[in-house]
Amino acid sequence: MERTRSAILAAAASVLARDRTATLPQIAAAAGVGRTTVHRYYADRDTLIKAAVEDSAQVIGEAIGEARLDEGPPVEALHRLVTAYLSVGDRLVFLFNDPHVMQQYGVDQPEQPPSADPVMDLIERGQREGVFDDQSTAWWIQHVLWALVYTGIDEVSKGNLSRHGVAATVIRTLERGILA
Repeated sequence: MERTRSAILAAAASVLARDRTATLPQIAAAAGVGRTTVHRYYADRDTLIKAAVEDSAQVIGEAIGEARLDEGPPVEALHRLVTAYLSVGDRLVFLFNDPHVMQQYGVDQPEQPPSADPVMDLIERGQREGVFDDQSTAWWIQHVLWALVYTGIDEVSKGNLSRHGVAATVIRTLERGILA
């Protein structure tokens, strides 16, 4: 029962990340269940999307937590973060490709960034230790990281990069930039 619910929520995030207008039958097909099964868990499309938003936020948070960003050298932690982000790529795109999706479906976002942000903490630690660029703001580095991860996710979905090779490509570009 929980496995079916998880499959439906993961499929919803994946399908809706690529097509915001996807129907319940399309989501059901991606989850490998029938439309009536989806309706047993979720009364309508909006209820399903809200649940997928909440579940995706939780899955992303868990992935970041499992990356143990406060452990080890900052560069190694950054590698774990990139891998974690890519492992939940559809969820990231689903939540953050449309800036209104979380608000629209009743998931509150704070006005100010959270006081404890493990990604920003990692970046700032890397800057203090002299391994991340201290001439750029932590926000800039975070946005560049996100842009590279998003591009990697997009290239995998288009078939231009392999799912297994994308982390190395993102990390190499992040560490070296584009100059040879």
